[in-house]
Amino acid sequence: MRWLRSDEMWHSPVVSAPTILLAEDDPAIRRAVEQSLLLEGYHVVATGDGLEAIAAVRRDNPDLLVLDVMMPGLDGLTVCRVLRAQGDWTPILVLTARTQVSDRVAGLDAGADDYLVKPFEPEELLARLRALLRRAGPSTGPDSPAGDELAAAGVRLDLAARRVWRGGEEIILSRTEFDLLELLIRNCGVVLDRTTIHDRIWGYDFGTGSKNLSVFIGYLRRKLARPGAPEIIHTVRGVGYTLRES
Repeated sequence: MRWLRSDEMWHSPVVSAPTILLAEDDPAIRRAVEQSLLLEGYHVVATGDGLEAIAAVRRDNPDLLVLDVMMPGLDGLTVCRVLRAQGDWTPILVLTARTQVSDRVAGLDAGADDYLVKPFEPEELLARLRALLRRAGPSTGPDSPAGDELAAAGVRLDLAARRVWRGGEEIILSRTEFDLLELLIRNCGVVLDRTTIHDRIWGYDFGTGSKNLSVFIGYLRRKLARPGAPEIIHTVRGVGYTLRES
C-alpha cells in the first residue's frame, strides 16, 4: 500500500483507480514495474508466482493482469490458459524475454490480449496498459455502439451481452476477438489497412514484423468457419482485411 502525501490527496484518483495484478518472479523488475504503476495512480497487487497470481485474481478481482512468462509454480502462459478456461476474460498483458515470433504468438494462443518483450521502457508498458483498460471500459468495443445489435454476412453480434452467432449457432470469442469482429462488421465491405486495425483495437501499431493481427484473424476465421458456409474474412494482400460474403 502506498500512503499519500498531503499534497496528493485532493487530486489523486485513488478511489476509482484500476487495480493491476503484477506477477513477475524477478524481484528487481517487479519492484521497478510496481513503482511505475503506483506513481501513475494504479492500485497494484504484486506477486512472484503463478499459483499466487490465480489466487490473487479470485481474491482481488483486478481490472488487468501483467504476467511474466517464466515464473515458478505456474508460468504466465499456463495462468492465461487456466483463467480463460474458467471464463475469466480480464485483460492480460504478457511480459516475455523471448524474442522469437513463435514465442510471442504462443502468448496470444494462450489467451493473452497483448505482449511486451523485455527489456522495455516504462512508458511503453504504461501506454499498452492504458490501451487495454480503455478497451475494457464501458464501451462495448472499438466504436461507441449505435443500437444493441450488429449483423452482416450471416453473423450477428449482441453488443451489450458481447455474444456472437453465425447461422443460429453461438460462437464464444475472447475480448480481442469480439472487438476485432465488431470493427470488421461495422466496416463490412471496406478494406481496413493493418495500421488502422492496430490503432482501433490495440491503440498503437505493433510494427511491420508483428504477427499479432494475423494471429487473431486466424482465430476468428477458425471460430466462424461452418461446413459449407463461405469464408467471410478476406485478406487483401499488401493492405489489410475486409469482411464480406464471398
